[in-house]
Amino acid sequence: MARERATALLVDFDGVLRRWDPAVAAGVEREYGLSAGVLGEIAMQWGRLQPVLTGQVSHADWLTSVADALTPSVGDAERARAAVAQWQRYRGEVDPEVLAFVREARAAGIRVGLGTNATDLLDADLAALDLTGELDVVVNSSAIGVHKPAPEYFQAACAALDMPPARVLFVDDEDRAISGARAAGLSAYRWNGPADLRYLRAALAR
Repeated sequence: MARERATALLVDFDGVLRRWDPAVAAGVEREYGLSAGVLGEIAMQWGRLQPVLTGQVSHADWLTSVADALTPSVGDAERARAAVAQWQRYRGEVDPEVLAFVREARAAGIRVGLGTNATDLLDADLAALDLTGELDVVVNSSAIGVHKPAPEYFQAACAALDMPPARVLFVDDEDRAISGARAAGLSAYRWNGPADLRYLRAALAR
């Protein structure tokens, strides 16, 4: 039996609506004499990242732990904190094509949610990137205490959209999140870049 047509859209933030220029982190690492990629490696260690994504610790506390772990590499705690602060000043960039797609969908009467694993800095980031008011709902893992790809995350997202899972199309750039969404009953599409928008527009066409 054919699936119901999606009448709501749930989009990931990092890697879909927001993109990051890797040259920024690379520049900070060069300036502070760090090995390439070390900032991301330390920050994304799951034991350090998981608590901030589920609201157990704040974004500020997470950065303090990153700086503490970085200190041996730079030989000085103050210098490590400065490197992390400089790295974090860059908050990414909105993909204009994805934002245009979000606006088109909403104009067509489709509810659009942001479905992201994020920290308590998310609202500030949305404001800084002029995205406040561009989405119908924001489902932040740190606010609800559970992260993708857990089924509870997608249940919360569908509840926020006020839509059954079968009517929600989820877009993400990570395979685990796509698998989790499908297991929770959502339609899900693995994002590879703006060339995918043609398919997504067709999938949402009335």
